Amino acid sequence: MHDDDLRAALERVGETFDFGEYEIEAYLAVLEHGRLTATEIAERTDIPQPRVYDTVRSLADHGFVELQESRPMQVLAIEPEEAFGGVRSSLDELVSGLEQRYTAPARDAEAVTLIKSPHTIERYLGDVIESAEFELLLSLTPDLLAEFEDELREKREAGVTIELLVSPAAEVPDPEEYDYTDVATTARSRRGVTTPVAAVGDGQFSLYATREAVSRGEERYGVVFNRSELGFLVSGFVSTVLWASGETLATTPDRSLPRRYASLRRCVEEVEALDGPLRATVEGRDVLGGEPRDVAGEVVDTTRNDEESIASLTLDTGDGEVRVGGRVAALEDVEAHEITIERA
Repeated sequence: MHDDDLRAALERVGETFDFGEYEIEAYLAVLEHGRLTATEIAERTDIPQPRVYDTVRSLADHGFVELQESRPMQVLAIEPEEAFGGVRSSLDELVSGLEQRYTAPARDAEAVTLIKSPHTIERYLGDVIESAEFELLLSLTPDLLAEFEDELREKREAGVTIELLVSPAAEVPDPEEYDYTDVATTARSRRGVTTPVAAVGDGQFSLYATREAVSRGEERYGVVFNRSELGFLVSGFVSTVLWASGETLATTPDRSLPRRYASLRRCVEEVEALDGPLRATVEGRDVLGGEPRDVAGEVVDTTRNDEESIASLTLDTGDGEVRVGGRVAALEDVEAHEITIERA
């Protein structure tokens, strides 16, 4: 769409919806009754009698009512489909033209972003889900689960491991009526009605938002961590505080190897359930020096406490044993960012 046409379309839409309080009251009154006189409109609304004529003529100029210049003047409602048909066409043309001019903003430049709009929070939630290549950790409302159901199903079919927490439990679909294994590797429900909304993709791209932020309550805020070391705060909080207090709805019993992990806690949990010698390849950094460090070797030991807040792997690299911890590890030798487990 040419610039002049685009500008004209914007002006037409703006002019069409330039309704004042009186126009809105008069229009709704006429729609409800089909036909009214100016006096009847004044009686049924708070519009002063002297302003009624100007108001209905403005509505007629925009094509929303028809005036019969009789004595008294009659104001007739026009079928909304007809009245707004031109507006709909203008909006379609406008959206098409704006789409041609649209350039997607580079939202991934900032490591930490504060967001307050529910629409923006949901958009970033979709971005986190889309970004995941091998692991997703989610805390969603039932409504958000329904909204992103197709995207989650596609990720499951692509082999992404998905840990899904849905709350509040009273509103969560019954597992006998809803197949959670279509959208998650493991699904849990949680009772708390204030359980926050959160998402972590591959341990790198994460979002945290208050429940009120997506329900349009007063306490609206969300935080996005994009390839930021602070993102582990979201993952750790969801894994230990929220996930540990949930009740299992469904789980996928068997999955093939190799498997990739961003969460050491989940890696250790699943390794302990596997038989036979296993080999791990770890990409991370040295705990003491902070420089990048990759190690590989046979898994010879695992550690995990009951609260699942502490977990570690011990690998035999052939040159000695190396202990691997999760993000911000202190007691181990290597802080793991990505782990691959396969048969030795």
